[in-house]
Amino acid sequence: MTDQNQINIQSTFTEQEKRLLHDIARKAIMASVHGDKPPELPEVPESLKQKAGAFVSLHRRGALRGCIGTLYPDKPLYRTVQEMAQAAALHDPRFDPLDPDELNDLDIEISVLTPLQPVTSIEEIEVGKHGLMIVRGHYSGLLLPQVATQYGWDRIAFLQHTCLKAGLPPDAWQDPESKLFIFSADVF
Repeated sequence: MTDQNQINIQSTFTEQEKRLLHDIARKAIMASVHGDKPPELPEVPESLKQKAGAFVSLHRRGALRGCIGTLYPDKPLYRTVQEMAQAAALHDPRFDPLDPDELNDLDIEISVLTPLQPVTSIEEIEVGKHGLMIVRGHYSGLLLPQVATQYGWDRIAFLQHTCLKAGLPPDAWQDPESKLFIFSADVF
């Protein structure tokens, strides 16, 4: 069941909307790295006011430098992108906060997510199209669709690495107590 106000990412964003989201993310990162308040947000089209989960990934010289997001469509997309950009810059526990001297060669990637769908058979998982989430007890892990493609993983490797991301053994996806979910993303 999806909320009427939740975004349908099956329809792709226009180039102007993508540029606007990237601009919002970049300005949020710059402000947070310099210790400033987030900038006032510009007027945005209705399509970016719809609720959606999103991740913001930061790369510097081709290497991951931060990635934070939310699955839950509880805020307008433009606000989610702003908040996740700030969090990726300063609060990804895998990395030190960004320094101002890193801003010039920072690439920003935004992934707007569809709602999670339970997996009943691993045959449903399409590498390159789907992201994957595993949940078992208090453990959970998520990998975006582009991760499997970047590393050249097949379906089983994707499942194994998602388990490892959750802090579980690589074969935990086979455990009947594990729950698997897929989602798609518009990545730009």
